[in-house]
Amino acid sequence: MTRVIHFDLSADNPERAAEFYKSVFNWKINKWEGPEDYWLMQTGTDKEPGITGGVAGRVQPQDTTAVVFDVESVDDAAKKVIDAGGEIREEKKVIPSVGYLIMCRDTEGNTFGIMQIDETVQ
Repeated sequence: MTRVIHFDLSADNPERAAEFYKSVFNWKINKWEGPEDYWLMQTGTDKEPGITGGVAGRVQPQDTTAVVFDVESVDDAAKKVIDAGGEIREEKKVIPSVGYLIMCRDTEGNTFGIMQIDETVQ
């Protein structure tokens, strides 16, 4: 069964947004050391449930929050998205040491991601 593994928040000022969520919810937040300006958010601890998330600069004016689903193959899942009436919003990209990500839009206009975990990709 596919499950939500991550969430992405869009912001005009990612650093300001990260500070907001840290102040309001006491989340652990660190700037990602990857190639994009991205702040990682940890909403739980080793002893309590939570989900990871992040905040990045807004790509399109209507961007707000998107969930990311864990899939075995982003290519296979992307085909299913299209076959079901959705669309690909951002083509497959490599997230170094994480995996492959494709951003999609469902039939109602909601943005979501599909992620194929592969920590060996660079």
